[in-house]
Amino acid sequence: MHEYGRGPDGDPGWDGVSRETEPNAEPDRSVSLTVTFNSGDQGVPQPRAGQGQVYGTPVSAPEPTPSDSRRSAPAPRSAPPAAVPAGVSASGSASVPSELSSSPTGEYATHPHEGFASQSTSGAAGFAVQPTSGAAGLAPEPTSGAAVYATHPTSAPPVSAPPAAPQEAAEHVSRETPTPDEDDPPLAMEALRAVQILNPSGEITMPRPAHPRVLAVANQKGGVGKTTTTVNLAVALALHGNRVLVVDLDPQGNASTGLNVPHHAGVPDVYDCLIDNVPLAEVAQAVEGIPNLFCVPATIDLAGAEIELVSVVARESRLARAISAHPEKFDYVFIDCPPSLGLLTVNALCAAQEVLIPIQCEYYALEGLNQLINNINLVRQHLNPTLDVSTILLTMYDRRTRLADAVEQDVRNHFGSKVLEAVIPRNVRVSEAPSYGQSVMTYDPGSRGATSYFEAALEIANRGVNTGGTA
Repeated sequence: MHEYGRGPDGDPGWDGVSRETEPNAEPDRSVSLTVTFNSGDQGVPQPRAGQGQVYGTPVSAPEPTPSDSRRSAPAPRSAPPAAVPAGVSASGSASVPSELSSSPTGEYATHPHEGFASQSTSGAAGFAVQPTSGAAGLAPEPTSGAAVYATHPTSAPPVSAPPAAPQEAAEHVSRETPTPDEDDPPLAMEALRAVQILNPSGEITMPRPAHPRVLAVANQKGGVGKTTTTVNLAVALALHGNRVLVVDLDPQGNASTGLNVPHHAGVPDVYDCLIDNVPLAEVAQAVEGIPNLFCVPATIDLAGAEIELVSVVARESRLARAISAHPEKFDYVFIDCPPSLGLLTVNALCAAQEVLIPIQCEYYALEGLNQLINNINLVRQHLNPTLDVSTILLTMYDRRTRLADAVEQDVRNHFGSKVLEAVIPRNVRVSEAPSYGQSVMTYDPGSRGATSYFEAALEIANRGVNTGGTA
């Protein structure tokens, strides 16, 4: 016999190779190879003749040879003699009760290191189980120094059905289980908002004012959302039963683009109304896909209108006369002003009854607000006594920044109830919609931007009704 990994002469190294690693060697079935390992104080169980393999029986380690270069394992410590329980002999064998040995079904002994063994062995703990006709009772039986739990037939009372759970217990369900009180899934909520905003059936209507409301959307600061606010508020009101007219007074013509109204050179526009006294009804165009919505487009010709209006009599009220001469009466007239305080903006302030000021939630938007308020006061004193700053709308609100919160607080502290509760957040859908010739209300009615503009339009409509036509 030689150890695995050691040559036949006892020399360490890989001199003797196992037969399994030699492909050309013929197997010799008459020779059996016995392998032993030096495992220290915990011996590897060895098979015993006639009893099968029993795990957990310590074996003595082989004596180290002089040629063995490995360090021998330390000798195990001597343990104090343990008390021998009743029913156990001095050699460690257990006396099995007669009723267990005569059981027709036998017993099952389990060891912590083995599943089931056919016999109870010395030093192994097991569970001896005997079939019973009734309920099982557990009776401890000592066997070879360890506890054995044996089941004996006992007279068990009849098993009754468990009592019914109280009504309150049925209500305690998992948090993941939806309840009728919880909100619908996000996708369903978005679809519900889309149907509410588009209003395909026309059943949902916003309050209509008692007389036409003319609002000038003005702010000399550019890029604060004047055109976007004009287009989306007009679409939201028109989709819910109001007749709306949008006057594009910006030479860039962005409001005409947002409503998909042609405004190339040669198209009748607001310039013709201001310079040539063309009736507004001949210039206004119906917006495709939006009932009750009309738009007066603006072309590049409007850029020279301020110079040409200098020599015109009553130049400040040209737009006001054109709107009042329109044969049809509208519930709302939105005038999209250019980002300046020139004659075009003055015409819009003279024609309007209310001023809606979009304010971007940044410092630069606040800086020019005082100058705009001063100009509005001048127009009120000399040209339009009924003009009033009725509505302030916060746009491009970014809730991730403290600056947006600071600007909102400053505006609300200064203007009070004139500031709408609805705030327009930064939303990419609002910026994408004009590239498709649509407003965000029709481009993505379930988006946050569309929902915010819908809430702002509803708030404007309710304020106008509650205050008799002006917010």
